Amino acid sequence: MALEYPSDLKYQDSHEYVRLDGDIATIGISAFAVDQLGDIVFLELPEVGDAITKGESFGTIESVKAVENLYAAVSGTVVECNDAIVEAPEQLADDPYGESWLLKVKITDPSELDDTMSADEYQAQVEGE
Repeated sequence: MALEYPSDLKYQDSHEYVRLDGDIATIGISAFAVDQLGDIVFLELPEVGDAITKGESFGTIESVKAVENLYAAVSGTVVECNDAIVEAPEQLADDPYGESWLLKVKITDPSELDDTMSADEYQAQVEGE
């Protein structure tokens, strides 16, 4: 199966992505990460109103293979949490870039995204090109 990496997103080497719409960043995990984790069984995410800080863990994702930390690409305040995906984390594999986002965050500094990768850069990293 060929994995997709939408070009309108920014990616971290820890496999989280960010879609920026004004000052709201939608955060999720890449199809590559979902594929590597396998069957996802649990998600722990912050609450609405919580602050997250770039480079720091904001939650965990657990699969039958491993438990991994989720890292923030930007700093800001959580304005929405995808409760549906928390309730049914196995659905992350169905649409990681659409319905299966994790958080929406009001960002404090858009320049923090300068450290992220483009889709082409991320694809080259994960596919070893």
